[in-house]
Amino acid sequence: MRIATWNVNSIRTRKAFVIDFLHNADIDVVLMQETKCRDDQFPLEDFEGAGYEVAHFGLNQWNGVGIASRLPLHDIEQGFAGMPGFTKNPEEEPAKEARAISATVDGMRLCSVYVPNGRALDDPHLEYKLRWLEALGEHYRTYQGKPGALPVAIGGDFNIAPLDSDVGDPAFLVPGTTHTSERERNALQAFLDHAGLHDTVRPLVPSGYTYWDYKQGKFPKDHGMRIDFIFGSESFASQVTHASIERDQRQGDGPSDHVPVVIEVGAEDDFDRPMVF
Repeated sequence: MRIATWNVNSIRTRKAFVIDFLHNADIDVVLMQETKCRDDQFPLEDFEGAGYEVAHFGLNQWNGVGIASRLPLHDIEQGFAGMPGFTKNPEEEPAKEARAISATVDGMRLCSVYVPNGRALDDPHLEYKLRWLEALGEHYRTYQGKPGALPVAIGGDFNIAPLDSDVGDPAFLVPGTTHTSERERNALQAFLDHAGLHDTVRPLVPSGYTYWDYKQGKFPKDHGMRIDFIFGSESFASQVTHASIERDQRQGDGPSDHVPVVIEVGAEDDFDRPMVF
């Protein structure tokens, strides 16, 4: 099975771009982030016509996550138990945001996540980011402790670069900057440790960026960041045979500012996968 994660930065704008990649790269399942649409606005017919079943969670023109699969989707869950919401006003009820969706595909529990940005180190959104990540780790720690728990993979835009080598943009190495702060990096590691997850890509692709800002010629300068990951439980990670960061998808006419990260799970000579002709 070939699984990709991709912050598509508006699925309605880039639906053809995404579908072309899915076919050309022979992707079975794609975990999408920043779809930027409500459920009723998702271009479902285009994906179904391309041979993909879709689960989507979108509440407005912001955020939005989805899973598109050539294999059947089961037990779809929008959000997760204990998922925090956000408000700047402590007197208001925090609003839930469309930042996580999960489904079972071929005996594996897959989750697409769009971790909050954080905005600035002194912004309430940073505390929300840290709470959100902690709650996600607790949810999947609890899930994996249940009888019959399936292998787990959580893919998405985590908005944190764990290592200095994951940052080619000098602006994000300045002290006091989000995405690279000690608190955020510690929170990401705590999430992985608590949920018992491993980076399934880095052992096979030690270097490479997954995001380049549109401004100031960041892509030609290679001022990128590695903030998109596929983390898996031991039972999932042990099955990963190949991984790639699809840098070429940042080129062309109107690309997303992120590129797909792809893994292969299981034997490479698996002839039972659906084929695209």
